[in-house]
Amino acid sequence: MRRLLTGLTVTLLLLLNTLILIGPLLLIAMGKFLLPGTALKAACSRGVMWVAETWAEINKIIFACILPTQWDIRCPVELRKTTSYLVISNHQSWVDIPALIQAFNRKTPYFKFFLKQQLIWIPFLGLAFWALDYPFMRRYSKAYLEKHPERKGEDLAITRRACEKFKDLPVTIVNYLEGTRCTRAKQIQQQSPYKYLLKPKAGGMAFVLAALGEQLDAVLDVTVVYPGDKVPGFWALISGQVPRVIVDIQTYPLDPALWQGDYQNDEQFRQWMQEWVSQLWRDKDARIYAIRGELQPR
Repeated sequence: MRRLLTGLTVTLLLLLNTLILIGPLLLIAMGKFLLPGTALKAACSRGVMWVAETWAEINKIIFACILPTQWDIRCPVELRKTTSYLVISNHQSWVDIPALIQAFNRKTPYFKFFLKQQLIWIPFLGLAFWALDYPFMRRYSKAYLEKHPERKGEDLAITRRACEKFKDLPVTIVNYLEGTRCTRAKQIQQQSPYKYLLKPKAGGMAFVLAALGEQLDAVLDVTVVYPGDKVPGFWALISGQVPRVIVDIQTYPLDPALWQGDYQNDEQFRQWMQEWVSQLWRDKDARIYAIRGELQPR
């Protein structure tokens, strides 16, 4: 009963926070869409970002006041809102999103995900995503490009145009290299060589770097670890059943070589990029093993 009441209370407060702030966000978004001039549109962009960060910060306060969860954020360097980052993270649960908010909100530029172009047509949400400058991308499948070779490179050109707005603004781009939440069943299905991770998809990272590489300053390699044998879901979090979440952040400089090659057409560069990502993932798997070892009773 206590867990049920905790979960319902947190759900109600999160919903109330969203309903209160979605109005100002959409109003400013409409202003950004309708008002003339780059200065007014830029002001609207800052306003929308402030609303989104406020929404996230209030959610953090709700969690801190009601839930017993300890957010163990481990970051050896000071994060800055004036720096552009590429965040890569393992992905296990919907709890990963609140973990990123705990680690980065108002410490780095408000983070963004690359979204499928179709999401722009979702009522209200599409407008909010557009106003928040989330880059909408179109990816053509390999089979489609074989039938329509004239479209080769068009998806990257579209994404680069969508990212032009970041040229004069710091940005944090989040990329889940596994492409889906990691489960034991998925590990077995794809014969993953990692103990705690799925195989990473280097192509997704190469696509992001090709579109944004020159504008990014550093890689934030995020490793989220949940103590215990079971990965908690979002209900477990908001009902007070998650005592601790560890967010380990490693910082790496971005090697310009990572975005100066042609991943799609250059076999040598593609192999080099895949090995670079695989080494990153081997290090992450070892880091998770070490962190979980710390948590074992002595």
